[in-house]
Amino acid sequence: MEGPGARSTLQPEEVDLFRHNGFVKLPTRLPADLVERLKAATLEDIRNEVEPVARRDGEVDRISGLWDRGGVFQEAIACDEILEPLESLLGPNIEFMLNRHNHIYLRDRKSLASIELHRDCRVWSRNLLSVLVYLEDTHLENGCTYVVPGSHHLPTLSNFAYIRERKELFEIAWSQAIPLPMPSGGLLAMDGLLLHAAGRNQTDGTRMSMTLGYHSADEFSLPDDRKHVLVRGERTYGGNDVRSMDRYSHPGSERTEVY
Repeated sequence: MEGPGARSTLQPEEVDLFRHNGFVKLPTRLPADLVERLKAATLEDIRNEVEPVARRDGEVDRISGLWDRGGVFQEAIACDEILEPLESLLGPNIEFMLNRHNHIYLRDRKSLASIELHRDCRVWSRNLLSVLVYLEDTHLENGCTYVVPGSHHLPTLSNFAYIRERKELFEIAWSQAIPLPMPSGGLLAMDGLLLHAAGRNQTDGTRMSMTLGYHSADEFSLPDDRKHVLVRGERTYGGNDVRSMDRYSHPGSERTEVY
């Protein structure tokens, strides 16, 4: 936590803003020493081209599979600065997604990835909560994040191909987009359906950020799901395919429910 009196949970008004607007700046920040260790580990893996990576013009500009890299990456993903405020949005049982986000981008003047408005998922029934972790100060000049407040409520924008075919929809969306400058260590939580984009870096420096995906470990989360890691709380699977007391049968009887 940063500074005296810093809080780690969201106020009810902040939760309401997240539900309404689709994003909220978390009241916590990553400690400066953790940010510096993340940057150092990222730059080392970029220099050594430790797979999995993405390349632009032959140069590595993204490292993926952060959780499997272990060390400081796992420390950050499961840290209290992220998970404590997320409890206000997701509840006490939280899973980290291995198959969405789970990467760090290093953007410079030539970077073009994610500068087009996009969503992090396509349908509301399989939503996620994205957390952007800024490892360097971001501002208008070096490509801070842009969001379209409330766009997670627009069902007509859920089909990517439809959006691209309707140029006027992009123009409307971009006309409502707002920039969100963030400090190093700052944390931004977004609904997975929120339209957003990275701005273009117009400086000679870099803009490094980590993108993480979380969701609630609800009663339908399988205990042996290898694409998700439980980072807080517990899994309380309650599907109908497990043996349970049938309250509609005779007292004391059991049966396996499979619907």
